[in-house]
Amino acid sequence: MKQEITGAEIVLKSLLEQGVEVVFGYPGGAVLPIYDSLFKQNSIRHILVRQEGGAIHAAEGYARSTGKPGVVLVTSGPGATNVVTGLTDAMMDSIPIVCITGQVPQHLIGSDAFQECDTTGITRPCTKHNYLVKDVNKLSYAFHEAFEIAKNGRPGPVLIDIPKDVQFAKGEYSEKNNTVIPKHRLFEPSKKTNDKFLKEAVDLIAKSKKPIFYIGGGCINSGPEACKLVTEFIKMVGAPATMTLMGLGVIASSNDRSLGMLGMHGMYEANMAMHECDVMINIGARFDDRVTGRLDAFSPNSKKIHIDIDESNINKTINVDIPLIGDVGLVVTEMVKIWKDNNFKVEKSNLDDWWEKINEWKKIDCLKYKNNSKTIKPQYAIQRLYELTKDRKTFITTEVGQHQMWAAQYYKFEEPNRWLTSGGLGTMGYGFPAAIGAQVAHPDSLVIDIAGDASILMNLQEMSTAIQYRLPVKIFILNNQYMGMVRQWQELLHGGRYSESYTDSLPDFVKLAESYQAIGLRAKNAQELDDIIRTMISSDKTVIADIWVDNDENCFPMIQSGSAHNEMLLNKDQTQDKKSAEKGKVLV
Repeated sequence: MKQEITGAEIVLKSLLEQGVEVVFGYPGGAVLPIYDSLFKQNSIRHILVRQEGGAIHAAEGYARSTGKPGVVLVTSGPGATNVVTGLTDAMMDSIPIVCITGQVPQHLIGSDAFQECDTTGITRPCTKHNYLVKDVNKLSYAFHEAFEIAKNGRPGPVLIDIPKDVQFAKGEYSEKNNTVIPKHRLFEPSKKTNDKFLKEAVDLIAKSKKPIFYIGGGCINSGPEACKLVTEFIKMVGAPATMTLMGLGVIASSNDRSLGMLGMHGMYEANMAMHECDVMINIGARFDDRVTGRLDAFSPNSKKIHIDIDESNINKTINVDIPLIGDVGLVVTEMVKIWKDNNFKVEKSNLDDWWEKINEWKKIDCLKYKNNSKTIKPQYAIQRLYELTKDRKTFITTEVGQHQMWAAQYYKFEEPNRWLTSGGLGTMGYGFPAAIGAQVAHPDSLVIDIAGDASILMNLQEMSTAIQYRLPVKIFILNNQYMGMVRQWQELLHGGRYSESYTDSLPDFVKLAESYQAIGLRAKNAQELDDIIRTMISSDKTVIADIWVDNDENCFPMIQSGSAHNEMLLNKDQTQDKKSAEKGKVLV
């Protein structure tokens, strides 16, 4: 006879069977039975955040740095609504998350009860799937299915809403192996890969004169082995490769095939090569607007191959010639096999001409800037941070804004899963809790949140979390006293009218750190910078490093919204035509 246990106990048992080691959460009335069950066990570690938004971003950082699903536990009503931003962030960046929310007892649903909201209704647009579990006997099934959906195909967030009476009720636990998930809910690569298209794609690459690989976050989601395979394929073809913001680390920065990041603040040579290529091989990227610029001018003369696990991304914004639907690792494995079996090779003379052109674009040196000893240039700060940390196992998170782009430009990544940032949604406040999640997952690694003075304030309450769990996260603030990217757009597009982008009352970040019993450091000039960085990275405590950078520095190169992706501004002395600038006001 099967033993009956409470719904709350079923939750814990389900998590244990799924191999969950850490849960990020915040208690409240509607989840107290689950928290009571947590109290009675020692297998799963709970990290208490200071706001539910911190929990979901921490779970994202954990998931992105490990490849495992991040797990979140929050209460009903405001607890659930506070995770909506993070769920949307995870949805857009394809991060596997399982979010557990409490709900009022079933008899109160629909009565405007205390801390009641329609959680499944609110989160339907920003999750892969969600559940309102009304039957305790279906609870374990929902959990096992939720984890599979979160990990399967294009990863993403799944939410399970559990009424309080279901948590108290007793029911039977169903083991993972006994859970049969309907096929329509899962991605099946065997039915998607088209051999004819595979052969056409490889033929097209072999005949190309100006090929380029366009690498996105889908490669990272496919796993480290897939990233190695993509690197191998690029080497075989001999073509250049460029990465999106989410794809940084797939190809090592030191790889001579890498052109670095492309897009709005990408490398000049990467964007120009994308514009002039004859064959574009998109692997796990979604033709994001930050990459394409004006759609009607995006890579107009190229044949486009698109590898993506999500069929809905095919021809969504850019029409492609050859769609290859499937997991990156599986599809590229097939392509490598076809290439080797047919002894394909790209004509070296063709590629020599192509690389000669690319090397000419490189001579522009699009990341050059005017340094000085009086102030700290933000670019210089990132460069020094990289040089002093590159020999360590380092994870970099960022907030969103100018500092994020400078980090992407000047910090070099040699492997995947070391760069954690909010790409699709662009969530200020993401970086610090994400760093906490990464530090929990990698306690012996160096985890640094490269932050801006405005964005760090959005989730700075999580200092308390970092201190409580003795997490030696480093916050490296590029402090220019502005919402830097907002100020930059206001300067370039709105006549220098800096409406509400200057922060009048920033805290003393050093004293703030000390108030949490953390380490506070400050550098005001270039001569102080290296010593501050060395002190920061050598500390075994949580550190806030307040780096005073040039207030007026803008992030270049830049494609202004409304412009084509080959119309790059390299510095503030260049101007954009008025028509594109006006259009850009709408599109920014």
